[in-house]
Amino acid sequence: MFITSPDLAAEPGIRHAFFTREGGVSSGIYASLNGGPGSADDPAAVRENRARMARHLHVGPDQLVSVHQVHSPDVALVTGPWPDTRPKADAMVTVSRDVALAVSTADCGPILFADSEARVIGAAHAGWKGAFGGVLGATVTEMEKLGARRERILAVLGPTISAAAYEVGPEFVERFKAENATYSRFFTASGRPAHAMFDLPAFIALKAREAGIGRFVDLCLCTYGDERRFFSYRRTTHRGEPDYGRQIAAIALG
Repeated sequence: MFITSPDLAAEPGIRHAFFTREGGVSSGIYASLNGGPGSADDPAAVRENRARMARHLHVGPDQLVSVHQVHSPDVALVTGPWPDTRPKADAMVTVSRDVALAVSTADCGPILFADSEARVIGAAHAGWKGAFGGVLGATVTEMEKLGARRERILAVLGPTISAAAYEVGPEFVERFKAENATYSRFFTASGRPAHAMFDLPAFIALKAREAGIGRFVDLCLCTYGDERRFFSYRRTTHRGEPDYGRQIAAIALG
């Protein structure tokens, strides 16, 4: 039902989980632990799935807090459950023990952050747009405002699409190279002319180093290649399926 990071598990007073697609009540293409309220799954099934995740993290169902993710570098400060509409953002930070921060992904990178000494945590959804736009650095900056120190922060990247499955077109490659010529190292030739395979986890790792994060860990799990455990937007697209489920990565203070 979930995967844990040994590094995060060793941090005192931190609870976390990278939930898989197993252990829920959804059916069909959403089977079974779909945590995405933005999917077309039965809302009652999604609520039950998220309630199971919340129980695992020792918070109430309404305390598993998410944002409306829009592939941005924007970060929301969480002090409790949202009173009404979820804000549009792609990362969250908190010092509250009354919530679990939860991001949903289906190929993009879920990143959980913790400075256990300062008792500050964060969670970010980092697809290529978010990583390119600076969501990791923005998360660290907001954590610092709450008392964290970037050299003490541990950040863990959960299940993410790997370079072996992430083919992109020439416009994508040129956009990265135009920003920084050294970004060419994140691309390798694919089997199609002018196309390339993009290493999103390695690019996220670079952004973590640039943000001055003390420790960065990649769990090296590919969403596309492990259908039993993970949803994948790209795998769904290749198959022509109408929708896809989302797995949840979440972190809370103990």
